[in-house]
Amino acid sequence: MTIFYEFDGKLYANITNKCPCACVFCIRRNGDGVGESDNLWLDHEPDFEEIVEAFDRFDKTGLSELVFCGYGEPMMRAEILLKTAEYVKEKTDMKIRINTNGLISLMNPNFDIASLKYRIDKVSISLNASDPDKYFRLTNSEYGLPSYNSMLNFALRIKEYVPEVSFTVVDYNLGEEEIERCTERAKDCGVPLRIRHYVRDNKKYE
Repeated sequence: MTIFYEFDGKLYANITNKCPCACVFCIRRNGDGVGESDNLWLDHEPDFEEIVEAFDRFDKTGLSELVFCGYGEPMMRAEILLKTAEYVKEKTDMKIRINTNGLISLMNPNFDIASLKYRIDKVSISLNASDPDKYFRLTNSEYGLPSYNSMLNFALRIKEYVPEVSFTVVDYNLGEEEIERCTERAKDCGVPLRIRHYVRDNKKYE
């Protein structure tokens, strides 16, 4: 069972396979791993002790950033994520990033976003589209059309607590006009946007 793996010079944490979205461009559709990782499908969700054991065992030489991003939405296990982040901060100087769909307020309405302060250094949020309809067609979120505004609200709120916040879109069947609209939407939120390039072999997911 693969909890931690290295990709593109960073250490990634794969703590769940659950996700409320079924994005049409999701890398899970293309294979069982990312880059040279082993199979990222978990046979069970690891508890905190298993995560710590795997982290301590992993050779982290040259790795300065831990990214919560695997074959699921890491904020589905927000409490375990935060507990793990605290442990990593205690044991290392690694920066910690979360790659998320930004739907924590729908996944867990009682979650306190302020709890990310001092624990998380960066948050990357999947903007995906310029409006709710396009977003839903791409993500198939189980929460429906309200997902889009919930994601935007998360981006606006999280800026108060996390030093670096960014949006991403995957250029999967997106024309130049839609990318420009996404860029404007990100500017309206005061959050920088990064374009990720879709590839099919999972060897280089930029």
